[in-house]
Amino acid sequence: MFLCILFVLVFVHVIATFSENDLFQQLTKPLFVPVFLIYFLLKNKHINISVFIFLIFSFVGDFTSIFTYNLMLVNISSLAYCISYFALVAAVIPRIKNLQLDTVISSYLILVFLINAYLLYILFDVIKYYIPDSIEVTLFGIKSTALIVLAFVSFVDYLNSESKGSILFLIMALCFVFSDVLHYISMYYLYNMSFVMLDRVLHVVALFFLFSYILERNKTSKAVKLNTSIFSSKTINEITLK
Repeated sequence: MFLCILFVLVFVHVIATFSENDLFQQLTKPLFVPVFLIYFLLKNKHINISVFIFLIFSFVGDFTSIFTYNLMLVNISSLAYCISYFALVAAVIPRIKNLQLDTVISSYLILVFLINAYLLYILFDVIKYYIPDSIEVTLFGIKSTALIVLAFVSFVDYLNSESKGSILFLIMALCFVFSDVLHYISMYYLYNMSFVMLDRVLHVVALFFLFSYILERNKTSKAVKLNTSIFSSKTINEITLK
């Protein structure tokens, strides 16, 4: 059912893009977070506070991005996305606090981080001349930094645990990175209908993987609690018998 929701949202967005109706295209994006969240809350009540903060600010960013003609609302949208991405960083950092990686892997991670930082710097250096507002240029730099950090910590988490949850989170982070890059390219540098469509599709796919990650984490937590409960019961029974 969760996958069906993804396909429906992607289909609606593709139709909106090919209709070439700007209002229809803009109105589809704010639907992404509420639709996923409503279905999720009907099935699962628990959600991490950092992820919840992400969802709130992501929705604010999606909604205010409709008003592309208003520079202040565009800035609010970018700021909301910045906060949302840093909230995701906060959500994954506790998972890597007991990090144990050898020198080779650590060197590889540093190299990957530097390469990604350099590529985003090149993009920033090109696009900043096409962004009319200096505040938006600053926010673009902050948002790019947040995305680099998010992708980096997600990759570190994957290498550290290699769990299903870490894979889902890493895919989500990469989808957000590519979606944001395509958004700035199509908005400020080279407008292309395919870029716009792919940007939105990647955005909704990222949300799908985020909610899949939450479900996986909740399932793992329940399994751990159940095992702990069983172990405690056995221990109590053994003590009672003695």
